[in-house]
Amino acid sequence: MKNTTLCYIEKDGSYLMLHRTKKRADANAGKWIGVGGKFEPDESPDDCLLREVREETGLALTRYRPRGIVTFVSDEWETEIMHLFTADAFTGEAHACDEGDLAWVPIPQVESLPLWDGDRVFLRQLAADAPFFSLKLVYKGDELKEAVLNGRKLPLSER
Repeated sequence: MKNTTLCYIEKDGSYLMLHRTKKRADANAGKWIGVGGKFEPDESPDDCLLREVREETGLALTRYRPRGIVTFVSDEWETEIMHLFTADAFTGEAHACDEGDLAWVPIPQVESLPLWDGDRVFLRQLAADAPFFSLKLVYKGDELKEAVLNGRKLPLSER
């Protein structure tokens, strides 16, 4: 099982999004996601978040908050525990990323991008400013088969 972080950095009503276009054998190829990555040995979620954001964007977060834990279960990939954050204060200027193209996307337009279906579930939780949540997303291939939010299986209409 791998541990990762993902952060949606907000500025002027937009999220800094990463269009995954540059890595070979990338499970996220062609998708738009927040920024983050895998834990290194001995890192906490906060350590990983700050390092990954700095490496991928050049930004140093100065205010962020944990929003939820997302468990990804897949028939193709290793199970992943993702620590989800948002941030709204940082220093520095965004630089080119070796994993894809960074762009500030107005928050209302984010859901129109090519996203994982499960990402839409947690992005709605962020938009609703929901309290800290636990979300399990089960995929078969690229298809979201099940979403369980705080122990409650979500009907298709809520995914």
